[in-house]
Amino acid sequence: MTIDTKDMLNSILQSLSRIDYVKPQDIPNIDLYMDQVTTFMESQLGSTRRYNEDKILTKTMINNYAKNNLLPPPVKKKYSKEHVLVLIFIYYFKNILSIRDIETLLKPLTEKYFHNGKDFDITSVYEEVCSLEKSRIDQLAKDIAKMYSTASDTFQDAPEEDREALQLFSFICSLAFDVYVKKLLMEKLIDQLPDPEGKK
Repeated sequence: MTIDTKDMLNSILQSLSRIDYVKPQDIPNIDLYMDQVTTFMESQLGSTRRYNEDKILTKTMINNYAKNNLLPPPVKKKYSKEHVLVLIFIYYFKNILSIRDIETLLKPLTEKYFHNGKDFDITSVYEEVCSLEKSRIDQLAKDIAKMYSTASDTFQDAPEEDREALQLFSFICSLAFDVYVKKLLMEKLIDQLPDPEGKK
């Protein structure tokens, strides 16, 4: 594959090691109005945007999440720290799962741990999950590098002028297959959970 592709991959793999999560202590301890929530999310998650004009979260999105039972309703139009943590979960899930699947996944958590007044709460769940994900980054980088190496060995019999483009296509297909299989697995696991509306 082209040297540019290799440089780009190396740059991405190096950036993986710098991936971090929004720490609960970085979230204001006071309840926030909608504008303050969207501003906070933009400042914390802006680096995950593909294009500069992309919005992390809009007022409409947040209202829809509350309306669709993904997010507990605000209190007097204000959102707590725990609201923000649930919104971060939604932000990461929304590119992979349907709204209904996200509701099925999050509703048991919000019903049991959201503002429960106990030591083990939504913040505890969030920190544990983020710690697990952070511990997987090195292995993830190795897996991606191995996929790239394997894809670089494909299409050896293709016309030389097309080989690099086909190898890049092969690498993208490998990444897509990985995402596809994991998405199928996630959906199967979610299908085993109780339906929040009791329809299953």
